[in-house]
Amino acid sequence: MEEVLKVLGWLLLLQGVGGLVNALLGWWRWAEGLIVVNHLAFLDGYEVFAGIVIGVLGFVLLAVADSAKKAEAGE
Repeated sequence: MEEVLKVLGWLLLLQGVGGLVNALLGWWRWAEGLIVVNHLAFLDGYEVFAGIVIGVLGFVLLAVADSAKKAEAGE
């Protein structure tokens, strides 16, 4: 379970940062098809906020994976 949380956390973190950078700076035109925020029609105009929320969720999942690892080790 810990590995699944880590993988999902990193994916969400990368999606959040990628969406945020793309919305603010527009550097990654080649990656617009890879960023999930660009495919959700109800988020039009809110890409920056959605990128921040997705990135924070990624950090939360990584923290949960780390705390699960520590709890499993008995610390």
